[in-house]
Amino acid sequence: MRVLLVLAHPATNSLCRFFAETATAAAEARGFEVRVVDLYARGFDPRLSAAERAVYYDPHYRSDVPDLLADLVWAEALVLVFPTWWFGFPAVLKGWFDRVFAPGTAYDHAEGLRAIRPRLLGLRRALAVTTLGSPWWVDTFVLRRPVRRVLATAILGTCAPNCRLRFLSLHDAEKARPKTIAAVARRITEAIAAW
Repeated sequence: MRVLLVLAHPATNSLCRFFAETATAAAEARGFEVRVVDLYARGFDPRLSAAERAVYYDPHYRSDVPDLLADLVWAEALVLVFPTWWFGFPAVLKGWFDRVFAPGTAYDHAEGLRAIRPRLLGLRRALAVTTLGSPWWVDTFVLRRPVRRVLATAILGTCAPNCRLRFLSLHDAEKARPKTIAAVARRITEAIAAW
């Protein structure tokens, strides 16, 4: 299986980096081919440029980051590792969606106001791993898991309808004990082993 792992955390000693390394090791242990995109290490600019936006509806849309578009098309599985900030994606990951889940790559525009047509039909699996500072009940009951809903419905559900998403959240991450961190790492390994 071809696995694309996208890491979106600025700190080199973060739990997210540890979880990304755990996922990479688990995928490689299964014999999967893994490509890792560390958005911060790459210096990825999350801003959709004026030039990109100007041709967004052009049938021959061209991105300023064609290598990242090629990685997405190549992938059969996607692993996203990121913190949830203000109950949303970090800006760098939101920008990756804006610039990489692009027309002609992730979907095609439809005529009029009809639904877009998905293009990521080969993307079969996705694992999202996120850390949150908030307790689980705020994310679940008060805000109704907004990051999971957007990823499952608006992004993957629209562009990769054959993709099965597994979502792992570590709530109260700043207070997480080693035993809890190890349990999340084990769940990551088990999720990838099930592929």
